[in-house]
Amino acid sequence: MSVRIGQPAPGLDLALQAYDRTKDGTDNQFRDLKLADLKGKWVCLFFYPLDFTFVCPTELVAFNKALGEFGDRDTVVLTASTDSVFSHKGWCDSNKDLAGLKYLMIGDTNQRLSAAYDVLDGGKGIAYRGVYLIDPNGILRWLAVHDLGVGRNVDEVLRVLDALQTDKLCPCNWKKGEETLN
Repeated sequence: MSVRIGQPAPGLDLALQAYDRTKDGTDNQFRDLKLADLKGKWVCLFFYPLDFTFVCPTELVAFNKALGEFGDRDTVVLTASTDSVFSHKGWCDSNKDLAGLKYLMIGDTNQRLSAAYDVLDGGKGIAYRGVYLIDPNGILRWLAVHDLGVGRNVDEVLRVLDALQTDKLCPCNWKKGEETLN
């Protein structure tokens, strides 16, 4: 499957398991979900290579700090790596910077989601740093993929989300509150 802007987002019906850091106790910290269950909301899905690494926690923390901004835009934030949900839990439990994460961490151990979004490095079994914006109808509206060593800019993701949500023509470097072209 090829990832294409303007087409249904891939993997909407995949059965996924996610770690939910916000839940107390071990019995309810793991959730089953499908991206299709989020229809009606914008979704920001971002992939990262591995737990227990160096650039990844900076990104996870940056997206977490911006959750209020995403919430103001009626957008759910999800992250995924090819690690298991148990690895996600262990990493969050052992890293004080990740203790306050408030969004779901998908464990893509079968690598189906990473492959569906064309970010899987099959030889290494890890995902590149892809970020995807999916509209409330399940249509992929924007994507960016970064090399393994380069972190993303959350402000840029929010800027693009703002532009998409205007449903108007937005010029280069447009920011929320500025004039659109129509």
